[in-house]
Amino acid sequence: MSSGGARRRTGMGILRADLSVSLDGYSAGHDQSLEHPFGSGTGERLDGWMAGWMFEHGDDHRAEVDAVVGAGAYIMGRNMFSPGRGAWDPAWTGWWGENPPYHGPVFVLTHHARESVPMEGGTTFHFVTDGIESALEQARAAAGDLDISIAGGATTLNEYLAAGLVDELRLHVGPFTLGQGTRVFDGVPPQEFRTTSVRHTPEVTHVTLRR
Repeated sequence: MSSGGARRRTGMGILRADLSVSLDGYSAGHDQSLEHPFGSGTGERLDGWMAGWMFEHGDDHRAEVDAVVGAGAYIMGRNMFSPGRGAWDPAWTGWWGENPPYHGPVFVLTHHARESVPMEGGTTFHFVTDGIESALEQARAAAGDLDISIAGGATTLNEYLAAGLVDELRLHVGPFTLGQGTRVFDGVPPQEFRTTSVRHTPEVTHVTLRR
């Protein structure tokens, strides 16, 4: 797939991404596990802050919270879906319980094949083993004329950024630094965006960037 016209055909939604990050651009710590979904140490700081602005102060950020799960289809990396590596644990169906918030098709990038997993509320997890462009094509077919959203994490987002495929990037920036972890834009060549909106609150600054 080229990085240009294929994603901007008439009647198609855009490819966008939401990512919560620290001031220095980290979206997760190292050593993610079942006990520490965002990694131990620094990841726990991110986890607590994200829970704060999205849930404890969710009414103050309702438009941004709703937009995170407002796409027609989603793409995420395996690390976003599961703490495990290697062969699948068939009992694992994600972090979100029986009714995940996506309520649509979610395409999970992985090296290990797995049958699709339907959940309550309309979410179905599909597992894609042949790369980011295949996942995007499948998500486009599922979404129709609606947008597709990269739901995380930073490693997956960076792959799409490096391929020049992301149309809109929405960063939710916390008022702290972490100094280590997994960071957005690592390994991504120089790119230019234009800032279309910025909204500041005591908990988080929401920044929307478009190509």
